[in-house]
Amino acid sequence: VQLQASGGGLVQAGGSLRLSCAVSGFTLDEYAVVWFRQAPEREREGVSCIPSRGGGPYYGNSVKGRFTVSRDTTKNTVYLQMNSLKPEDTAVYYCAAHRWVAGCPAWRSATYEYRGQGTLVTVSS
Repeated sequence: VQLQASGGGLVQAGGSLRLSCAVSGFTLDEYAVVWFRQAPEREREGVSCIPSRGGGPYYGNSVKGRFTVSRDTTKNTVYLQMNSLKPEDTAVYYCAAHRWVAGCPAWRSATYEYRGQGTLVTVSS
């Protein structure tokens, strides 16, 4: 099982980035994919969860209305479109996978079964 996050970079405030999470070893019909981020000296923060089935997607309050998660099951890839970026969005972004029966229960605090390496997003003011 592998999750490969990519697409991070440096962007000015107000700009956009699209992150990708390419997964292998399982399908998106089996596992939900979570995006979370970690900034220095801050706790892990759930960004979004797109379930394998049943409802969603779900977003953290700080990104709701600015970020959009989507998936392409033919490419086994999940995307995170980030618009109207703010300096406080600066963090390492990770994608993770977890098998829930449906939805994304307690997705912000769950211990995920699989996690990929992160991709750094830096938003300058």
